[in-house]
Amino acid sequence: MRYKVELKQTDEGYSVWVPGLPGCWSQGQTEGEALENIKDAIKAYLETVDELSKDKEKESLLSQEQIQLMPLQWLES
Repeated sequence: MRYKVELKQTDEGYSVWVPGLPGCWSQGQTEGEALENIKDAIKAYLETVDELSKDKEKESLLSQEQIQLMPLQWLES
């Protein structure tokens, strides 16, 4: 599954979030660390949505596919 992410350099490192998944964000000291951390955040977000879903017949949001990121844009500090 692919998710668009926004990445912003901060005084502490990098912040990253997924506009399509409200509240799904992470951070890291480096760009690479932030991008790896957002993958974990996306997985946790989808697992939570999946657990809260009452419709067991729906296809799970989680799959065996690797999460891929598509940066929307770099934001200036």
